[in-house]
Amino acid sequence: MSAEDRAQAERNQELWYGHSGYAVQMSTRPQTLACALNDSPAGQLAWNLEWFVDWDPARTEQTPIDRDAILTNVTIFWLTGTAGSAARLYLESADGWDRRPERTAVPTGVANFAGDGAIRGLAELSHEITRWTSCSDGGHFASLQAPDLLVDDIRAFFKTVR
Repeated sequence: MSAEDRAQAERNQELWYGHSGYAVQMSTRPQTLACALNDSPAGQLAWNLEWFVDWDPARTEQTPIDRDAILTNVTIFWLTGTAGSAARLYLESADGWDRRPERTAVPTGVANFAGDGAIRGLAELSHEITRWTSCSDGGHFASLQAPDLLVDDIRAFFKTVR
């Protein structure tokens, strides 16, 4: 890896160790968590808000998320009772966290938004990267932070694979 990629990997590892409790809970006991979150709108808000606050632009370079967008997001989770299905993704993919995926020749586009930690050199080990966009706005929740940038990048990528 380049020195820049190695530095990003170290930042990613540090972030993971300090913020991975949610992933451990969802990858091991998603249904337990789902029962609690489906029972309490305040609990659902606290669970989701922790992530939105972790990506606070005062502490990261990411674009702020509108309060109404956060409340809408959390309300949809709670009204539809989908905390469990959202958490199950972690359980179903956890066995692959510590191994490199098989190489695929499928054209892959990556939009790396502000504050995200994607590392192109690592992504290229298992993916055929045909488009890589580094965005100065947005963040982990790109669809809420920079929806126009996200849509434009998706459209531009798919124009290349028609």
